[in-house]
Amino acid sequence: SAFYFFKLYYNGRVIMKHIFIINPTAGKGKAAKKIIPVINSYCKTHKLDAQLYVTKFSGDGMKYVEEIAKRGESVRFYSCGGDGTLYEVVNGAYKYPNAEVASLPLGSGNDFARLFGKREDLTNLDSQVNGSVHKLDLIKCGDKVAVNQCSMGIDAEVCAKQAYFKKIPLITGEAAYTASLLYCLGKRLNSEFKVTVDDDRVIEGTMLFALCGNSRWYGGGYMGAPKAIPDDGLLDFIIVRKTVGRLKLAGLINAYKRGEHLDWDFTTFLRGKKMHIESKELAAVNVDGECEYVKESTFEIMPSALNFVIPANSTFYENTGRPSPKRDEKELAVL
Repeated sequence: SAFYFFKLYYNGRVIMKHIFIINPTAGKGKAAKKIIPVINSYCKTHKLDAQLYVTKFSGDGMKYVEEIAKRGESVRFYSCGGDGTLYEVVNGAYKYPNAEVASLPLGSGNDFARLFGKREDLTNLDSQVNGSVHKLDLIKCGDKVAVNQCSMGIDAEVCAKQAYFKKIPLITGEAAYTASLLYCLGKRLNSEFKVTVDDDRVIEGTMLFALCGNSRWYGGGYMGAPKAIPDDGLLDFIIVRKTVGRLKLAGLINAYKRGEHLDWDFTTFLRGKKMHIESKELAAVNVDGECEYVKESTFEIMPSALNFVIPANSTFYENTGRPSPKRDEKELAVL
């Protein structure tokens, strides 16, 4: 109808609903309390059609986002929390072309956000509201999707245990991951995996882990997939075989954190579209920090599957080694 058209477009601009999904426990509860009055003040000042939703339990954000998105209206969801909150918002929104996802990193790890800029810049509301929408790839794993990384092996075991260490006061996401990693090094270390990449490359044997990266960091700052770019239509596969003992591995933790493991002689690095992992025993699988135990799993690319908001002050293009679209436009204007 004419009324509906007027509602969507005013002075040539799309009228969009802005919904802020707030995890009340983000940043051990302090970050969420600080951001709520900032959001309310900004939305009132700029007369945004906005609402805030504070999640009540694990999975609540995903359910709420999908209920809103499936109505078909133009809507932008702001994930106000850490990587877990972003996981819920993405899984609730990605199926709907009318939905966009923005990320205000308020958690203790904020791994996915690292490729887009500094936390203090990415929590700038004006930059987020005036950001540009960019198509990002996703990783499909069963009935879930990941925007960052999936894996099986010791790092998934570490991820599963990390939640326990995060509950300890004053322990950050990075410290919790390191504590969990040291704990797991003293426990189960080996996995007998058969890894198949793109249905034709097969690697079998005793492995530490097999990782699928769409972006670079996880675990609160560990660069598991140091070359991954989330919009190139490819996934980065890192397979680390078990050829050294616990003591040697403990000494390699910092090198792994810096992303230097691609040069190890017991690491295989491939790029492709699908990885299938079979395990002889139940093994942890990590899907953007959500963990369970399985005997097999498949990680597959979903190209250009997410409408993601790149903030106006983001360094995403510089960090991925490409000129930004805005810079191109200015150059063309000069020409």
